[in-house]
Amino acid sequence: MDSIKLLTMILMIILGIMIMLLIVLGIVFITSRMKQKEESEIKEAQNGNKAPKVKKFKEYRTASVLDFMDFDTIVDNMISQKDGKRYVMVVECQGINYDLMSEIEKNSVEEGFIQFLNTLRHPVQIYTQTRTINLSNSIETYKEKVKEIENTVEKQEMHYKQMLKAGTYTEEQLNKAYFELTKQKNLYEYGKDIIYSTERMSSNKNVLNKKYYVVIPYYIEELGENSFDKEEQRNLAFSELYTRAQSVVRTLSVCGINSKVMNSNELVELLYVAYNRDEAEVFGLEKALKAGYDELYSTAPDVVDKQMKALNKQIEEEALELAQQKVTEARSEKQKRLAEKRLKKRDLIGELAQIMITENESIIGQDIAQDAIEKLKEETKEEGGKGSGKEKQKRVRKTKTA
Repeated sequence: MDSIKLLTMILMIILGIMIMLLIVLGIVFITSRMKQKEESEIKEAQNGNKAPKVKKFKEYRTASVLDFMDFDTIVDNMISQKDGKRYVMVVECQGINYDLMSEIEKNSVEEGFIQFLNTLRHPVQIYTQTRTINLSNSIETYKEKVKEIENTVEKQEMHYKQMLKAGTYTEEQLNKAYFELTKQKNLYEYGKDIIYSTERMSSNKNVLNKKYYVVIPYYIEELGENSFDKEEQRNLAFSELYTRAQSVVRTLSVCGINSKVMNSNELVELLYVAYNRDEAEVFGLEKALKAGYDELYSTAPDVVDKQMKALNKQIEEEALELAQQKVTEARSEKQKRLAEKRLKKRDLIGELAQIMITENESIIGQDIAQDAIEKLKEETKEEGGKGSGKEKQKRVRKTKTA
């Protein structure tokens, strides 16, 4: 047993020594490599050969197109998301029939689309929306026009009958009136046929229409650190998004694709169809608004918020009233002090004159100064007596009037 333990201890010691040697060799190898690298960099710097800079491209992650439907509100032809931290503008594109084009036209379209992709400096999303054709609005428009034509036909028919009964018109005038009546009747029949065929087309739910959109997002983070308020941030986002949208419209026109920036009403319809695919086939946005679907739910402010608002208003009103009261009191006290000073004006003048005479007694002379002070005292007494007499007269008058 003792020999076995001794052998195991020797083996452990040998293994430990080998591990230490491997670690030392690794450290030496790494340090030598680093030194060689530093020496090569110093030589390249001395020879003037700088390593070429690798251009870094901004990476964009692939996001779902449905993310732009999560919105807060629609303002200034933009969809506001994430409490104003992200804004989206949408460009509607008119599709082209690529399969019916010639080879030259196809090549021009492809080159234009490549140019469109090369000019992009910001992420975009391409969104396709399939809608069932709802021709109810067109049918209503046709019916109104046909109704106008029907009224015109009735009037011309009555006028033609009156012309026949009168017997005073020439054959040429009658033929002309009959020709106009026939033309209006044919137009009326043609309008009825259009309404019939359009209603049949509208009843076929398999008639679909595809709409194509380019979604352009803008993040407020792109402004960097700033002290702008919400309105200023929204204005900056609108300017940047509108510039990007116009760039998309111009580059797509090279492909022969007509496009436009969607306004707020069109964005509302886009989101309405996206959220209500089944209902949109029956009730369009216009019908839904007329039916008052947007009035089914009313959101009112919280009661506590209303009470806080009323309390804040009351505090503001009472603070304003108190401020006006104190300003009035301060003005009245100031006016009171002014009136008292006016009453004491003569006394203050006399006191100040006596001080001046006393200070200049050495220049004026003691006798003259003393006489002048006595005269001032007599004049003040006389004026005081006059004032008291006047006050007595006023009191007597007040008692008499009372």
